[in-house]
Amino acid sequence: MPITSSDMPGFTLERTAKRMKQFFQQTLTAAGADITIDQWVVLQVLNQKDGLSQFHIAQATFKDAPTITRIIDLLCKKSLTQRTTDPDDRRRFRIQLTPQGRQTIAEVLPIIERAREKAWKGLDQQQMGELMGTLDMVFNNLSPEETE
Repeated sequence: MPITSSDMPGFTLERTAKRMKQFFQQTLTAAGADITIDQWVVLQVLNQKDGLSQFHIAQATFKDAPTITRIIDLLCKKSLTQRTTDPDDRRRFRIQLTPQGRQTIAEVLPIIERAREKAWKGLDQQQMGELMGTLDMVFNNLSPEETE
C-alpha cells in the first residue's frame, strides 16, 4: 500500500512551510523588493520591538546566531538597520531600524499582506483559528521544557 502525505503530517507541514517561503520570496522578488523573506522576518521583529539584541532577534525568529549575524550584516549594508552600543553592556549591540528600514516595511507590508491573502484563501476565521491552535499545540508539545 503506498504511503500518502496524510500518513506523514510532519512531511506535509514541512512541504507547506517550504512552499510558503518560496512563494513569499518569489512575490517579493517580482515586486522589486530588495530583501529576502528572512530579512523581512527580522525587519518585522524589529518593527514590533526596535532595539533588540541579536540574541533576542535570534530567539524571536528561531534562527541560529550566525544566521542572524549574516542577515543583520546585510540589512546594515542596505541601510535598513544599524547597530548601536547597548548602554547597559558596551560589549553588546542593539539593532535598530533606520528611517529607510521603516520606509521599506511600509512599502513591503502591502505586498506581504496580498501574499498572505492568497495563502489563506478559502479558509474562514474558524478554520484559521483551528489551524493556528493545532500548530501551536504541536509547537508546544515539542518545546524543550516539555520533552521527556
